[in-house]
Amino acid sequence: MVDRENTCKACEGTGMLADDEGWQYRCSVCGGDGVNSGEPTRIMEVDEMNRLLD
Repeated sequence: MVDRENTCKACEGTGMLADDEGWQYRCSVCGGDGVNSGEPTRIMEVDEMNRLLD
């Protein structure tokens, strides 16, 4: 049985996210584990076009 309480809501437990072009990458919210770690989510820096700043 899947524990919905601890499942990562960003990747829905898969550990992977995809952008609008279909490129897949590791979920930055759960670190690819698929479950919430209990730590607060880190806010990422974006520019005025909502692009991530690395």
